[in-house]
Amino acid sequence: MALIDEGSNAARPLPWPSGRFDGRESFQSVIRRAVESAALEGWPEIIFSDATFEDWPLAERVVVDRLSAWSRSGRRMVLVARDWGHVSRHFARLVNWRRQWAHILDCRRCANLDPMEFPSAIWSAGWMMQRLDLDNSRGVYGGDPQRRLLVHESLQAVRRQSSPGFPSHTLGL
Repeated sequence: MALIDEGSNAARPLPWPSGRFDGRESFQSVIRRAVESAALEGWPEIIFSDATFEDWPLAERVVVDRLSAWSRSGRRMVLVARDWGHVSRHFARLVNWRRQWAHILDCRRCANLDPMEFPSAIWSAGWMMQRLDLDNSRGVYGGDPQRRLLVHESLQAVRRQSSPGFPSHTLGL
């Protein structure tokens, strides 16, 4: 997640930050920064995973606007949840964004995992965020290759157990 170095004449990315977050506000701030960086840097692939996404800031206009800025041909996003009910009921902006960009999104449902064991994470090729303590929203983020690999393997294991979910359009009478 590169920040811009404003002290020089030419804007250039700074190293992606690494660290820990503690608390819901800090957790949400990390997600906002990740989405902003994805849009600015054009991350080609992103995976979001959470049991319900209930306390993620995905209902915020700025977050959905940045996801729209990120969305381009050749990009790919995987969203994995245990249950999409909260998102469908409370994240209208995200639901509309999902409809528009269905062709680059793979939304999955994995109901067989316990909610407390469901990974709450973001992964990209160069950066990851992992919430380790769901109750207190504590976790880590950064570009460490070994941790990125472990998070990616964990998310791929959940994805293999999942099936399509959160359809872009619902059929009805």
